[in-house]
Amino acid sequence: MTDLMGKKWWFFGISLLVILPGLISLVFHGLNLGIDFIGGTLLEYKFEKNLDRNTIKQTLISHGVDVSSITDSGPTTYIIKTKPLPAPRISQVKDLLGQQFGKVEEIRVESVGPVIGSETTKNAFIALILASLMIVVYLALAFRKVPRPASSWRFGVTAVIALLHDVLVLAGIFSILGYFWGVEIDVLFVTAMLTVIGFSVHDTIVVFDRIRENLPKHLSRKFSEVANISVTQTLARSLNTSLTVVFVLLALLLFGGETIRWFVVALLVGIISGTYSSIFNATALLDLWEERLGH
Repeated sequence: MTDLMGKKWWFFGISLLVILPGLISLVFHGLNLGIDFIGGTLLEYKFEKNLDRNTIKQTLISHGVDVSSITDSGPTTYIIKTKPLPAPRISQVKDLLGQQFGKVEEIRVESVGPVIGSETTKNAFIALILASLMIVVYLALAFRKVPRPASSWRFGVTAVIALLHDVLVLAGIFSILGYFWGVEIDVLFVTAMLTVIGFSVHDTIVVFDRIRENLPKHLSRKFSEVANISVTQTLARSLNTSLTVVFVLLALLLFGGETIRWFVVALLVGIISGTYSSIFNATALLDLWEERLGH
């Protein structure tokens, strides 16, 4: 049997290499927040023919419109996100586009105020904190019968640390995407983040539950040996479960359209990171903690 726990520092090193560029980007550039967070105006128009998004953007910018992003929502339909625009200015934008590109049909116009954006940000952080606390408490109660000196609280805390690993990976990658490619953070990103948290914890619990089952059967063995046995037993199941999700997400990425592209990318990054951290980081961190306590 492969001594996976003996390679724990390799697992931690790989995670550090993935997280570090994103952390640097977060510190210096932050996240490219969309109008859901900072407020703005969303305009969706249908044109007579397909147009180049950069052409539309440059036309609007040259006429003083502060454009955040332009995405496709259909064959000849585009979603334009801008800084807040008053109603007369919105009419001028439509007229300008009509003059430049022919007939323009208005699909929708939405405005998001900074108060709503502030509430969205606050609720996202509250949701993350509450989810983390509930996970620790749940695992501490569910694993309360693990043999001593193992502690159910350590299972809960390490699961949350692995969860935060996935949050940092996802946030860091989207910080880089936002800086270099203008990818914005919106409510769908928050949805993806919370989904990833749930998936990551599910995978971690699968491994931890097998450790809980194996500890009473191998009381004479070291914790690292029991962890190795448990990871080996659950590895195929965890990988197969994740791969099925990844295949579905890849199909959505290829055929789902522009409006959900970055939502799907966020899920893909999070699912892959969550699978890795659940199988390796969470168990390796738990083993390290038990090792330090002389189990």
